[in-house]
Amino acid sequence: MKKLIATVIAGLFATAAFAQTPATTPAAPAAAKAEAKEAKADAKATAKETKAHIKADAKAAKAEAEANKDVAVAQADAKADKADAHAKAHKTKAKAHEKAVKADAAVTPAPVTPAK
Repeated sequence: MKKLIATVIAGLFATAAFAQTPATTPAAPAAAKAEAKEAKADAKATAKETKAHIKADAKAAKAEAEANKDVAVAQADAKADKADAHAKAHKTKAKAHEKAVKADAAVTPAPVTPAK
């Protein structure tokens, strides 16, 4: 019986010792709170970085599109200038040919027909 009572008393003491909450429990919510705050700050920084990266990509794409547009405009202007130059050259050649024909007509006398 003595052993039985000793076991019951020892069991009560053991249960009482384990039933008490440790002193570090109140610090755990503070640590969790600090960890959550840090995670939130990290997420915010990541979102900000991503937004800046997307904005930079959009700016680069816009600049590239503008450059392509400028090249296309320059090419169209070059084609128009080339066509104008070609037309002007054609007109100048026609005038030169016309002058040459007039000069030949002036230099060459009219054929003389023999009198009968």
